[in-house]
Amino acid sequence: MTREELYERLNNVFRDVFDDSSITINDKTTAADIEKWDSLEHINLIVTMQKEFGMKFKMGEVRTMKNVGEMADIIIARI
Repeated sequence: MTREELYERLNNVFRDVFDDSSITINDKTTAADIEKWDSLEHINLIVTMQKEFGMKFKMGEVRTMKNVGEMADIIIARI
């Protein structure tokens, strides 16, 4: 899977989780960039990502992710 293909899927997940079809994410996107991204929605996002990509994030990874780019790197490394 290319990074571009990954971001197509990531954008769809973000749009679904945050119920906002205008969201477009990139490597530098953080919770501060999406109005509805709070701690509860972060959990929903992680669970949805795990289902979408058939993988599990380690707890340490979830705590240390600083932006979507880091999340994408982990997903690419696992799939």
